[in-house]
Amino acid sequence: MTRVVLVTGVSNPVAARVAQALSAEPGVRRVIGADSAPPPAAEVGPRSSAEDGDGPGGVEYVHVGLHDESLGQIVADSGAEIILHLGLDTARGPHREDTLLGTMRVLAAAQRSARVKRVVVRSSASLDADDAAEVERDTLGLQRRRPDVSVAVLRLANLIGPSVDTPLTRYLGARFVPTVLGSDPSVRFVHEDDAAEALVRMALSDETGHFDVAGADSVPLSDCLRRVGGQRLPVPARGLKVLRSMAKHGRIDYASASNTRAVSVGRLATGMDTAPLEKALDWSPSYSSPQAFETFVGSRAQAAPTRGAGLRPVHVLALARATLGR
Repeated sequence: MTRVVLVTGVSNPVAARVAQALSAEPGVRRVIGADSAPPPAAEVGPRSSAEDGDGPGGVEYVHVGLHDESLGQIVADSGAEIILHLGLDTARGPHREDTLLGTMRVLAAAQRSARVKRVVVRSSASLDADDAAEVERDTLGLQRRRPDVSVAVLRLANLIGPSVDTPLTRYLGARFVPTVLGSDPSVRFVHEDDAAEALVRMALSDETGHFDVAGADSVPLSDCLRRVGGQRLPVPARGLKVLRSMAKHGRIDYASASNTRAVSVGRLATGMDTAPLEKALDWSPSYSSPQAFETFVGSRAQAAPTRGAGLRPVHVLALARATLGR
């Protein structure tokens, strides 16, 4: 049986890789990659003229506007039977409203289409807890409204690897790295290769429900920073308000502020349970969390050092004064 697959968020390298892998799967006739920006050129090839599903058909890119009805029209016109919504937590770091609106658009389009039979949504451990809960609740609610559609949510741990560029990797790569005074949380990671493999396998399965995706074990945040050479800047929790104010006015990279808040509330994926995923797919990640993080460290050692727009000494001084009330 040939199938048509729609993958959203393909400007993100991992999503683009998932789309390309699906195009080579037996039984997949057509893969459409949708996003507001094009995918990496290397991940999208010309579509084959074959229409019988005997070979890979490449990935067709289509532009989608977040604030219009273009996605629903693409779903209807393409006859997509499987939808992977992977447009969460990309390197561009979408605003909360965009994340929630994008998911709502996808779910509404799937609900209206009689052809859609499978929906897989990527969630993330790095999303705000309330936002993640809303995304996952709304996604699983689709199956109640359309019992003929199988629905799965994959909650990824902190994505890491040689080609990954996220707010967390930029936070870890800053010269001065704010951490919460008296706290050294452990972090779980999922390697980009394992994340892509899990998404492809889940798309082609009939498994339903909520699944955590993470490498085994965890890494203390202090060890992560030591390995990449960042200088820890322990601050009281109230200092986070100062960081967010700096970020709001464009004086530091927002990634530093947002991830410091994640650290302060312990939201670094240590409570994930991967057993249901491994049982459902008869598969487990190839990289443990420490191994996945080491691939990131190795890629940084081979690249030219970059420190971005994080905290500079003048900001550290301002932070110290504000935190201490002087």
